[in-house]
Order: sequence, then structure tokens, then C-alpha cells
Amino acid sequence: MPLNAQRKKSIIEDFKTHDSDTGSPEVQIALLTERIKSLTEHFKKFSKDHNSRRGLLVLVGSRRRLLNYLKDKNVDRYKKVVEKLGLRK
Repeated sequence: MPLNAQRKKSIIEDFKTHDSDTGSPEVQIALLTERIKSLTEHFKKFSKDHNSRRGLLVLVGSRRRLLNYLKDKNVDRYKKVVEKLGLRK
């Protein structure tokens, strides 16, 4: 379930670090989070879709690795992303 182009562009605008930024860890984490949210909604309707559930686990693992990378490189940026996306309590 890919994101539509307009939603993806708005996410990139919210999380970019400079004008031509499309691939910084913040942007990647935000895009993965949006895909994870959409898959979570999908599973409320289709609970037996195990193939997509594996894809969800892959996305969660990718996001976790990116968050760990960002935490190692720059804790302030990590905290800002986590707070903005509401990932931790």
C-alpha cells in the first residue's frame, strides 16, 4: 500500500533538513511511520493477511535501525523526530 504522491510530499516538507532533502534519516523514518500506520489500519479489517504482516515487521525493523542510527549520530535530532512522530512515551 504505497503512499499517494501528495501525502508523501507533505511528509517530506515537514521533516526535511534542507531544501533538496528527500533521504535524510528523519524523512525516511517519517515515511516508514506513515506506511506502518496504514498497514495497521489494514489489519483491523483483514486480520488474516499474514503476508502483509511480514511486510509490516520488515518496515518496523527498518525504522528501528534508522532510529538507532540517528540516536548514535545526533541525539537532539533523534529526540525531535521521536517527539514529532509520537513514537515513545
